[in-house]
Amino acid sequence: MTDDTQWQSPGGRPSGASGAGTPGIPPIPPVPAPASGYYTPPGQGSGPQPAQGQPGWTPPPKPGLIPLRPLDLGTILGASFRVLRRNPRPTFGAALLLQGSAYLLLYAVIGLVTFLSFSRINSSTSADNATIAAGSVATIVLASLVPVLLSAIVGALVQGIIVLEISRATLGEKQTFRELYRRARGRIGALVGWTLMVGAVLLIAFGVLAGLVALVVTTLGIAGIVIGVLLGVFGGLGFMVVAAWITTKLSLVPSVLMIERLSIRQAVARSWNLTRGSFWRVFGIQLLVSVIISVISQVVSAPLSFIAPIVIGLLDPNGQQGAVTTVVTVGLLVVTVIVTVVFLAISTVVQTATTALLYVDLRMRREGLDLELARFVEARQSGAAGVADPYLPREAGVLVPTDDSPWA
Repeated sequence: MTDDTQWQSPGGRPSGASGAGTPGIPPIPPVPAPASGYYTPPGQGSGPQPAQGQPGWTPPPKPGLIPLRPLDLGTILGASFRVLRRNPRPTFGAALLLQGSAYLLLYAVIGLVTFLSFSRINSSTSADNATIAAGSVATIVLASLVPVLLSAIVGALVQGIIVLEISRATLGEKQTFRELYRRARGRIGALVGWTLMVGAVLLIAFGVLAGLVALVVTTLGIAGIVIGVLLGVFGGLGFMVVAAWITTKLSLVPSVLMIERLSIRQAVARSWNLTRGSFWRVFGIQLLVSVIISVISQVVSAPLSFIAPIVIGLLDPNGQQGAVTTVVTVGLLVVTVIVTVVFLAISTVVQTATTALLYVDLRMRREGLDLELARFVEARQSGAAGVADPYLPREAGVLVPTDDSPWA
């Protein structure tokens, strides 16, 4: 049952009456336009609309590899792996070719010298075995220095190319290896020097620790053995902690050397300042990427370790080690080397890209680099000539490091 009595507003005529005495509903007065600078309240008019002079929110631009805003973990991880397929020739291709060649050269030199050394030991008399064995070890170590140095140089070159690729890919550019090498020319020497310097410092520090342990063990007798073991364990842990701290604080040096083109001394100070207050974030992301690469590598290479003895056992069940067994063993060794080289290239690209993206992210958070990058992209799209490189420091035409960024 319905109620025919119509609702009446206070002080008004019945809702069923119109202006002519006919029942009806009084018209709803129009909502007045909001004052400038305010939004229409929800539920009135056509809904919440941006007021005059107040454009709606738009997402940050993404001209290339990453959006031009401070980066979260997912964006950094995704972009680090996306580099492999976005521009594979100067990144993965260069790493695979250059580092693979250096890796194979290292294997060949060590293998050849080791074979010659053992042949000499086998042909010597028992009285000369100890002397020849010591000389052979020294020969192997010295012979491996050349390919190791070559590997360091090649690794620095690849690292510099990838850093520059990240900086240009952020702006939407896709350059060839030759173009990236042209940008890197003049900075590779500084990057190689930095790489060798870090390696030498770590090697010397480890040598000092090992020397102290050996000295304690040889001079203090039985008590020295206990002290030496404790010194080795706790000293090794301390060495790892200090090394992780310093290498994380200075992990942005290659990016600064290649992108901002500063000297090694300036790059060290710059990396140290950029990572201030962000150590755990930088360390955690770099460690996470290393763990991901290691797990993937183990998942791919582990089956080879299981397959190899099974295949050899099936082909040579009596263990006679005939020609077939030799061929299979060599084939599996070749496959293992290929897998190792491929994952070495992937690891180099992804880890270097991660560090370069962290460098860009920290500059966005501390210096507002994202705004400079957006201005550069807009100026380039408008056809402006002579636009300064947005990555260079202010004295060269762009930014000055500041601590008042809202993202810091």
